[in-house]
Amino acid sequence: MPTSRFAVPSEVPGLAARRIAADILDGVLHKRRTLDDQLDGAGAHPGLKALADRDRALMRRLVATILRRLGTLGHLLSRLLDRGIPTDAPRAQSALLIGAAQILWMDVPDHAAVDLSVRLVQSDRRAAKYAGLVNAVLRRCAREGQPLIEEVKSQTLDIPPWLLARWISTYGEVTAREMARAIGNEPSLDITVKSDAPQWASRLHGETLPTGTVRTLLQGSVTMLPGFSEGQWWVQDAAAALPARLFGDVAGKSIVDLCAAPGGKTAQLAQAGARVTAVDRSPARMARLRDNLARLSLQADNVVADAAEWQGGGNGGYDGVLVDAPCTSTGTIRRHPDVAWLRQEADIAALTALQKRLLQKAVALLKPGGTLVYCTCSLEPEEGEQAVASLLATEPGVHRAPIGAEEVAGLSEILTASGDLRTLPCHLPHSDPRLGGLDGFYAARLVKSS
Repeated sequence: MPTSRFAVPSEVPGLAARRIAADILDGVLHKRRTLDDQLDGAGAHPGLKALADRDRALMRRLVATILRRLGTLGHLLSRLLDRGIPTDAPRAQSALLIGAAQILWMDVPDHAAVDLSVRLVQSDRRAAKYAGLVNAVLRRCAREGQPLIEEVKSQTLDIPPWLLARWISTYGEVTAREMARAIGNEPSLDITVKSDAPQWASRLHGETLPTGTVRTLLQGSVTMLPGFSEGQWWVQDAAAALPARLFGDVAGKSIVDLCAAPGGKTAQLAQAGARVTAVDRSPARMARLRDNLARLSLQADNVVADAAEWQGGGNGGYDGVLVDAPCTSTGTIRRHPDVAWLRQEADIAALTALQKRLLQKAVALLKPGGTLVYCTCSLEPEEGEQAVASLLATEPGVHRAPIGAEEVAGLSEILTASGDLRTLPCHLPHSDPRLGGLDGFYAARLVKSS
């Protein structure tokens, strides 16, 4: 009986993890599927269930490392290959990337990295003829790869040229390079806790950031960490935890969280005592939000609806509306490295049109005197500063309420001259690069005239 293209000999430890890594890489690079879609939920890779926790963690780290260093890997392999990466066999390309990433950046013996990559191509009918090539190139990578990387000394290779050009134009070349360097580091785990951040920082072997977020380098399944099953905290980047706090004291107030899933900001508002209505168009994402709130023992009214079309359920409007708008997500590349290679500059126009509709809907949902917080996890000004400027120019009944440094733990460097929030990946530097950095976020606080 012929073996399946995806058959994995059980006697070869580690091959299953690398095979699944190759499948997921192919999904991102050739089928334009996000990592989240392939790792969780209904569309997750079917082989993940059979992986041991250790192999699953290895696979995730391997895929993330490759995507985070894809430009550098492409440059390196082009130097090691006389005729370039084979284009007629995606598994050969994946095997080269997987082997080189392990040799250069991961604690995997060179001989194991080479052997398992060779086995990967041998198990694929189209790629099998490249087994000798993969073996030779990766052995050469083990000998010459590190000096070749030192020769380049540029992490800007790992940012798509169109995106780097935009960042240089917006933030200047020095800051753009600092952002690229920060994105190249494997990020920490950021946690929003219900209470007593110092105690949880101690229990999770981390530290408390000035903003109150607990940051730790612990790896593995978050569900196994202390406090998770008891609902004492949730995972949320430190920058993503800031916008919900811009409402001030929300106890007893009615707040709508538009585009709410997976629910980190909803949880913050509910924990602070707000009466929250969470709106999201995706039933699957809303189910995840409900599960998260249940684990945290927090309450919200959950509505599955298109936020831009939703008519609202409040009488006379809401005290506050949070718009965490869909965007290019270029600020999250340090945590979601697939974004860099899935997004295109043409995506910005369609998303800014949606953001405009959501802002207009948010104003309509507000009661007089109510507060609107608009935010995106994008570094592109069209999705942040320009979106708010456009709204203010067309809505005379709305004005900006500048954010004070005291509201963001004195971090004045994350505030713009207009009083908006603008975090960059290179903000919050640390002597250990893994403990520094923030997602790139923009947020503005607006008030509807009484």
